[in-house]
Amino acid sequence: MIKPKRLQPGEMVGVIAPASPPNQEYLERGIGFLQGLGLKVKVGKHVAKAYGYLAGTDDERLEDLHEMFNNPEIKAIICACGGYGTGRIASNINYEMIKANPKILWGYSDITFLHTAIRQETGLVTFHGPMLGSDIGKEDTHPLSKEGFNQLFEPINLTYTEEISRLETLVEGVASGPLVGGNLSLLVSTLGSRHELDTKDKILLIEDIGEEPRAVDRMLNQLYMSGKLDEACGILIGDFFDCLPKKGLSLSLEEVIMHYARLASKPSIKGFLMGHCNPHVSVPFGVPATINTFEKKLVVESGIGY
Repeated sequence: MIKPKRLQPGEMVGVIAPASPPNQEYLERGIGFLQGLGLKVKVGKHVAKAYGYLAGTDDERLEDLHEMFNNPEIKAIICACGGYGTGRIASNINYEMIKANPKILWGYSDITFLHTAIRQETGLVTFHGPMLGSDIGKEDTHPLSKEGFNQLFEPINLTYTEEISRLETLVEGVASGPLVGGNLSLLVSTLGSRHELDTKDKILLIEDIGEEPRAVDRMLNQLYMSGKLDEACGILIGDFFDCLPKKGLSLSLEEVIMHYARLASKPSIKGFLMGHCNPHVSVPFGVPATINTFEKKLVVESGIGY
């Protein structure tokens, strides 16, 4: 495990769009938020580009990622938005260069593929948190979403209880292990690839957006059949925004999730505000965490080094 160094006021952070094009108005406000934290901001040269549903070609998006990791002035890399596309560049990333230049990487949704690939190839702790052009730059962004960036300046252990949101125990128990996961669709897309998600003895976080219960059922079944749910030591259910049946007969999302939680038979809690939600609570991936269903509590070690 490699923890990136914490940020200091006055340092420079880089902004990239490794997936889809960000909303430029939101992005500008998001950049203003970073500047308000006392940071300097360097925007990747291809962030404003659009190539269909991608923020530039694969080579262009990869170039921005590599340049930010390779630039010694850049101390953190904040993603502008998700969408689609990080899986297309994962096989061509220079992981040795990243390992030699560890620094903060922040994002979620489609960035899940980068979280998984980079952590498993290099051991670097990365951060699952709201992004500039899809969350922070909106006028109604909850203060809790913005407060999550504080963990980049000071080593802070996160304790998540029902003081933040209502939590529901699905399977009783206590489990400890590195926290991994992210967007369910992206996690499933790693299966069978070089970057296949490793859940062995780990706490797995899942979240998603816009998927009907039958689609969530299909993806959870694939994780179950591939052994990923059995290998995990605990399961956290994040936000599943707009994951409702569109027409016809359907199981509810709750029924689907409960089915696989019981099959996995690992300590499981649902209700975490992590994912496509407002507020969105940020967490580091790859660090030790403990889930306790009896206390309805999650404790996550700081992802920042000194």
